[in-house]
This record gives sequence, C-alpha cells and structure tokens, in this order.
Amino acid sequence: MRHADTFSSCHPLVNFLYFALVLGCTMFLTHPAYICISLASAFAYQVVLKGGRAVRSGLRYLLPMALLAAVVNPAFNHEGATILLYLPTGNPLTAESIWYGVASAAMLVSVVLWFSSCTEVLTTDKFVYLFGRIIPAMSLVLSMTLRFVPRFKAQFRRVSQSRRCLGRSGDEEGFLRRVREAVTVLSIMVTWSLENAIETADSMRSRGYGLPGRTAFSIYALDERDRYALTWLVSAGGFVIAGAAAGGASWLYFPVLGGVEPSPMAVLLGAAYLALCLTPLAMDVYGDRQWNERTEGNAHAG
Repeated sequence: MRHADTFSSCHPLVNFLYFALVLGCTMFLTHPAYICISLASAFAYQVVLKGGRAVRSGLRYLLPMALLAAVVNPAFNHEGATILLYLPTGNPLTAESIWYGVASAAMLVSVVLWFSSCTEVLTTDKFVYLFGRIIPAMSLVLSMTLRFVPRFKAQFRRVSQSRRCLGRSGDEEGFLRRVREAVTVLSIMVTWSLENAIETADSMRSRGYGLPGRTAFSIYALDERDRYALTWLVSAGGFVIAGAAAGGASWLYFPVLGGVEPSPMAVLLGAAYLALCLTPLAMDVYGDRQWNERTEGNAHAG
C-alpha cells in the first residue's frame, strides 16, 4: 500500500522549508484573501494527514477558541471609523474591529492547523537530523517538546484505563471523589514526564550526543524529487516574500478597511501563494497518479 502522504516522504529540509514559509506568511500576511488561502489549505492538508473524523474532533476545540478571539477583540479594541453602536461602557463598537477580530480568529486557527501538520510531518528524527549538529542541545529539547503532547495523551489514556479497570476511576462517586482521582492521575503523569525526560537526557548523554566529531547515521538523502521541490519552494517562497515586502499584499483594518488595488501583479502574487500552500496536496495527487499507473502496469504485465 502506498504511503498516505507523499510530501511526508520528502527530505527533512524540504519539509522544514515548506512549513517555515507557510507559517511565516500566515502570521505576517493580514490580507483577507491570503488568510482564506492559508486557512483552506491548512484544513485540506489536515484532512489528508489525519482524516475527516480527526479533523472534526479537533474543530470542537478550535471553533470555540476562534469564536472567543473574534468576540473578545471588538470588546477591547475600539479603533475604526465605522461606528455601529455604543457599548454599555460607552466605548464604540466599530465594523473595523469586528473584521479584525474575524481575521485574527481565522489566522489563529490557520497557525494551529499548520503547526499540527508540522508535528505530523516533521518528526523528531527529522528535526534532530536537521539541527543536531548545529544546535544539539536546543534540537534535543525541541524534539522532545514536539513529541511530548502525543506521548502524554497516550500515557494519560493508558493510566486512566488502568485505574478504571481497577475500579478507581471515580465515575460513579461524588464530585470530590472525581476531583481526588483527577489529582492522582495528574500526579502520576507529572512523575512519568519527569522520569521520561531524565531517562532520555541520560540516554543521549551516554551515546555522546552533541560531542565534537561524533558521527551520526542518517537514512535521508536528497534525490531528484527533493531538488525539484527545493527549487520550487525557494522560487515561489521568494516571489511571495518579495511581493509582500513591496506592498503587493498589504491590507489595513484601521482606521478603515482597505489595501492593495486589484491588478495582474496582485493576482499573480496571490496565485503563487495559493500554489505554495497547496504544494503537499499537489505532490499527493501526483504520487497517487504514479501509484495507479504503476499498479495498472503490473496488473497488465501479470
């Protein structure tokens, strides 16, 4: 069976450069069109990586967070020229602050989705491969941080299930019993986390990690596909960054909404950004086509 995601099988340098570009553009490009492109692309890639069910489960937490960000901003940000009404506190509620809150919420969701995809694709071994020789201590800490959340969730699930099998879950007890059980599980998890961190640090130190002249085995090598991908990412990313620096993606929310006028160059810049964000999906489509052609060829040959 073919790998579920072609982009994940690329060289770690390709993966890192892609996520550095899309995350940087997502955080600094405030034009509504670019925010929508980033959000839609991040959501589509999440579906490819984790499936629709996992994405729907994640939206249960992302949507309330986005709604909170969209509602809180107009309550505290009163800039803007279009006053809709006055709040009981006497502060104005402006249309610009509402739009800025919506844009901030969409940007926040996009960043979270991209980071979630990054942790799926840029695994700890890839991260250590990229930065192990440059910043060995920092790369070890970051790689442990990246894998901490999924490992913590898995261990928490095992501990909870074990205590439930022993009849100590507290589900059928009172509120105080459930709180006491939650504190016990949290204490177990903190102890496990500290012990795991110490064991990992001791293991890496005993293997000579970070020492000068230490060699390391690696299964990664730049092939022709990776070189093409790097060329594309550098070209498209450089074009988008240069165009944004020249004001081709500028947008203001205050005092009034407005930004760069539509022009062929602005459309070309937006198309380049869309193509950049959709790079993993395009590689998946191409990989699926190659796989199907190879499968059909083998079937005819057989």
